[in-house]
Amino acid sequence: MAPKTEHDMFLRAVRQLRRVRTFYAMGILLWSASTLWTAWQSLGSQQMWVSALLLSVFTGLLLTATLSLRRLEPPRRGLAHHAAPRKATGPQNVHA
Repeated sequence: MAPKTEHDMFLRAVRQLRRVRTFYAMGILLWSASTLWTAWQSLGSQQMWVSALLLSVFTGLLLTATLSLRRLEPPRRGLAHHAAPRKATGPQNVHA
């Protein structure tokens, strides 16, 4: 088996982060529904607070995965602003 290159490992990490981000989003949906249902049934109960805690945990995990994925994305290609604009030059007076 050929050794993995750094680029292959980078692409694998990006794919895994995207999958994990989807998993966390589904967890947020699940725990949101659970928290709402439990709050409807018994507002202020221990089960409601546990659901709210798990909802906040999944929200934090989603935020962390999203920020990590954003850091791994290559910068967008646009106009480079590092060079000074060229100025039109007129006739120069050269005293010889």
